[in-house]
Amino acid sequence: MGKYPTYHIINLDKLTYAGNPNNLKDIQENPRYQFVKGDICDRELVEKLISDDIDFVVNFAAESHVDRAIQDASSFVQTNVFGTYVLLEASRKHNIKKYLQISTDEVYGSLEKGSFKETDLLQPNNPYSASKASADVMTRSYNRTYGLFTLITRSSNNFGPFQYPEKLIPSFIIHLLKAEKVPLYGDGLNVRDWLFVQDNCEAIDLVLHKGTSGEIYNIGAKNEKTNLEMAKYILREMGKSEDFITFVEDRLGHDRRYSLNESKVRKLGWTPKNEFYSALKQTISWYKGNEWWWKPLIK
Repeated sequence: MGKYPTYHIINLDKLTYAGNPNNLKDIQENPRYQFVKGDICDRELVEKLISDDIDFVVNFAAESHVDRAIQDASSFVQTNVFGTYVLLEASRKHNIKKYLQISTDEVYGSLEKGSFKETDLLQPNNPYSASKASADVMTRSYNRTYGLFTLITRSSNNFGPFQYPEKLIPSFIIHLLKAEKVPLYGDGLNVRDWLFVQDNCEAIDLVLHKGTSGEIYNIGAKNEKTNLEMAKYILREMGKSEDFITFVEDRLGHDRRYSLNESKVRKLGWTPKNEFYSALKQTISWYKGNEWWWKPLIK
C-alpha cells in the first residue's frame, strides 16, 4: 500500500467556535484531502461539492453543546435539522451511494434501568437532542421515500484528545491544570457511557462499509460512570483532593442516565479496543502536554 489511501476526502466545515484546523494537522499534507470552509446550510455550496462522482456523505456537522441549546436553540434547529435536509437532498439528486448520519444516544431520552435498542421510541428532553432526533427522522424519510441508502449511528459520550474544553472530561482536566475547582451539576449522579473517540471512529467506518441500508446502529462501550465517579478518578489521577469538587445548580432537563444496547454493531464485527481507564489516562496526559492547543480556546 502507498502512503495515502486511494479515496479523496472533502471536509466541509463552518469553523464555528469549536472548529479548529489544528485538529487535522496530521492529514493536511495529504494530496487526497481537501478542506472547504463553509456551511452545510448553504445549498448552493453543498450542491457544488456533492457531485456525481462522490460515493459517500458522512454528516458529522452539528451544534452539539446542550447548555448552549438551552440558552438559544435557533442555531441547533438551523444546522442540525435544515443542514441535514440540505445534505440529504443533494445526496438524493446526485445518486450518492451511501449517506451516513452521525447521531447521539441523547435522542432516546433517559432511562433508569436496561439499555436502549435502535427500535426504541425517541424521547429527547432538550433542544439539542430534539434537533438530532429530527435529523434522524428526516434521514429515515429519505430512505423510505426516495430509496436513498442511509445509515444512522447513535454513539454514547465520546472522550479523547482534541475535544473542545466545554465538554465534561476536558473541562475537568483543564480546571485542575489551572488549579480551579471542577463544577458538577446537581448531585453528580447522572450516568453516562464513555466511549473513546478512536473506538467510535472505527465503529462508524465499519457501519459505513458493512451496514444495511435504512438501519440504525448504537455504538457504546459499556463504561457507565456517574459524573461524580469521573470527577473523583480525574482528581486522583492528577493528584488533587476531593475538595476540588464544587456542586452547582442542575442543568434544565438534565437526563439522568444513558445506556445503549450495542449488540447490533458488534454483530458487524466491532468491539472497542481501548480499555477505559487506560484511554482516560492517555487523554489526561494529552491535555497536560498540549497547552498550546487548549489555552487559546479558553480565552
